[in-house]
Amino acid sequence: MADLPRLHLTAPRTVAPPASIDGGALGPALNAAQADAANHGDTPLLIVAGAGSGKTRTLIHRVAALIARGVPPQRILLLTFTRRSAQEMLSRCERLVGSASHQVQGGTFHGTAHRLLRRFGAAAGLPADFTILDQSDAGDLMGLSRSSLGYGDLKNAPRGAPRFPRAETLLSIYSRHVNTEADVADLLSDQWPHFLSWAGDIERCFTDYVKRKAERNLLDYDDLLLSWALLLEQAPSIAEQMRGLFDHVLVDEYQDTNPLQSRILRGLCTNGKLTVVGDDAQSIYAFRGATIRNILDFPKQFPGTRIVTLEQNYRSTSPILDTTNTLISRSTERYSKRLFTERTGGEAPWLVTVRDEAAQTAFVVDRLLELHEQGTPLREMAVLFRAGYLSADLEIELANRRIPYEKWGGLKFLEAAHIKDLLAFLRILENPRDEVSWYRLLRLLPGVGDATARAAIELLAQHGWEPMAIGAVRAPARARPGLLAMSALFDGMRRVERGDRPHAPGESIRLVRQLYDPILQATYDDAPPRMADLDQLEIIAAGYPDRSAFLAALALEPPANTQDLAVGSTDEDDALILSTVHSAKGKEWDVVFVIHASDGVFPMARAAVDDDQIEEERRLLYVAMTRARNELMVVYPLHSYATRTGADFAYTQLSRFLDQGVRQTMQRVTLGDVPEFPPLPGPRAGAIIEPEVDLRALLRGRFGSS
Repeated sequence: MADLPRLHLTAPRTVAPPASIDGGALGPALNAAQADAANHGDTPLLIVAGAGSGKTRTLIHRVAALIARGVPPQRILLLTFTRRSAQEMLSRCERLVGSASHQVQGGTFHGTAHRLLRRFGAAAGLPADFTILDQSDAGDLMGLSRSSLGYGDLKNAPRGAPRFPRAETLLSIYSRHVNTEADVADLLSDQWPHFLSWAGDIERCFTDYVKRKAERNLLDYDDLLLSWALLLEQAPSIAEQMRGLFDHVLVDEYQDTNPLQSRILRGLCTNGKLTVVGDDAQSIYAFRGATIRNILDFPKQFPGTRIVTLEQNYRSTSPILDTTNTLISRSTERYSKRLFTERTGGEAPWLVTVRDEAAQTAFVVDRLLELHEQGTPLREMAVLFRAGYLSADLEIELANRRIPYEKWGGLKFLEAAHIKDLLAFLRILENPRDEVSWYRLLRLLPGVGDATARAAIELLAQHGWEPMAIGAVRAPARARPGLLAMSALFDGMRRVERGDRPHAPGESIRLVRQLYDPILQATYDDAPPRMADLDQLEIIAAGYPDRSAFLAALALEPPANTQDLAVGSTDEDDALILSTVHSAKGKEWDVVFVIHASDGVFPMARAAVDDDQIEEERRLLYVAMTRARNELMVVYPLHSYATRTGADFAYTQLSRFLDQGVRQTMQRVTLGDVPEFPPLPGPRAGAIIEPEVDLRALLRGRFGSS
């Protein structure tokens, strides 16, 4: 397997815009439903786009149609969940309308909030030089609040009382509170019941955390959206100016929005010129605060909404759609749609029963090698699973068989300690009041412990956060050289910048590394690859006009690795994709394996007691199965443990979502000496549950004040 063929990707081509936008530039002409959505007028529009139904093409054509109709492109706002998605959409839009697409305002909710706060924040008392905390730094600041209030040492806590949540958990609770607008006590009762007795103390921590951010001119990720919403609701003149910037707002993946984002749209789009695209059947991010209610209740929140449903699937074969349509028809509340395709033929999906996890692994590996020999590239095959740990056995076998694979997820590039260390230097140069970054850097210096670091920060605050003051800290002799060197570095760089112009971010990194590289080499056993990462970061930084833009870009959308930021980079390796279902959303492959299709996994055991969670787990399996173009194999191990682990066997039950009606659309494959699994209760064979067209549920949760 060492000599597997490589897939060489061609460089992108520039395509001249056509004379009209009626098809051709981006492939076949739009179908009737897509064209209907693209050419809609000025009232609220909900595009319910089934899996593989061409929602991106429809949204692009919608933007192009608005421009062709005379809407100034700079007054169109396209909101997506990743910066890359917006860039790709607008690049494709260029083929339809030419360079006019460059003026469309595109980006993420958070990126747009950042731009608007930079523009309007000063009028609302927000200093222009605020710094954005990334997730890790926000956790550090929350930790400072936790510690300063005495929750780091609970020797005097009542006997038997649960421990106080860690800083990371506190930040998760805080973020969920902000984005879902739910009461803290209600959140704890629902998601963290073991911390419910600490509810008042947790809110006390949050109060201190918010105070610390304000005093140090810091905003965290959630503050961006919350501040945007508050300006729209409580600053009428600013809100009017914001609304005046945009004639039309378009939102992608609307089923993944949270209550706070919906609140922003209601405040921003009072003119009704709002288009949202999404699929209620693919709402799977409740753990991030997203709510399916946003898309289900959109017509109530925006009166006069027109709904256009995209039902023609361009991805999967007809047998795969038969299975997935039947699966999702069991949902209790959804928009009525039944996907169809002109891709006739192909095999019915396989439902593979195996004895245990080892047999599951053997089947997946043998089958993918067979398909690879028949001409399917490894990168056109994916193995999907509910959680990352479920691929462990498979990864071992792939490594043993020397089959290259790429696992989506894991430690992000900017979460690596050495990257965060270096960026902390740059953040201090931008905002000397950044206490979190100071604390991180001071703890890097030899001889500087917690007490010395805190004393240094107190001294800095007393001297107006002047970096030179650090050299006057009373510290152990071993710490003095490092403190003086850091003081000299910051002072020298700031003197140069006051006298001339700010360093370009790449130059700033080069100068900082004179101090940091020796620290890195002394701190980490694997210094060489970390040094290479810093080299790459320096190259990436050189592509930004200034340090502020560079830091903002990294904080708003951290890349998964250096290749995400490197211009024109491609991965030429033909490698199998291993991915959680959440990470696979929006992707597609010729061949998809879904493993561990058992109760306790689909759905997860902790979801079994909640009807809403059960429905989301059903949608998660639906998302997994709709990733397949040509072949779909769902694998069910009869035992939960493989023999190689030496653990006792535990019998499992086939996922309740694969009821008799779903199974009748699939091929039954049994490998080895395993008994037939008993039939599960469910609708009669072939039965389709009619959805509730008139949505029954009231908007859950009344929006409270934040």
